Amino acid sequence: MMKLSTRSRYGTRLMVDMAEHYLEGPVQLGDIARRQNISVKYLEQIIIPLKKAHYIDSIRGPKGGHVLTRPPEEITVAEIVALLEDGVNLSDCTAHTEVCERAGFCPTRLVWKAASEAMFDKLKSITLADLAAQAGEAKSKEMQNVL
Repeated sequence: MMKLSTRSRYGTRLMVDMAEHYLEGPVQLGDIARRQNISVKYLEQIIIPLKKAHYIDSIRGPKGGHVLTRPPEEITVAEIVALLEDGVNLSDCTAHTEVCERAGFCPTRLVWKAASEAMFDKLKSITLADLAAQAGEAKSKEMQNVL
């Protein structure tokens, strides 16, 4: 089974949560951790590369927390996954032919390259705003079912 790392999955959830609360000001990691059922300690690790890449900024003080540095409609899932997965390739040989002596004539390398491009083309078309809107719709439906 091919799957994304927990880092990418949780990092995307972190960013979507921040997108959902974008207009409310700084968001504290403890609140995100509770809503997403992810430990604060793990979120603290994930947020470091997101801050270094200038997707998130920290605000100190009693009303401090974390904010997105750009509007949610300007950040794609592809950007987050590429950052947290250290690239956009499913296989090292697709980007670095020197890692495999067969790279120049290997037919499977072309498959991995095409699959990587297809996946990231799809992820580029999805923004945090899209996912936040979907989350809002899902919560509305859930609330209607409760009532």
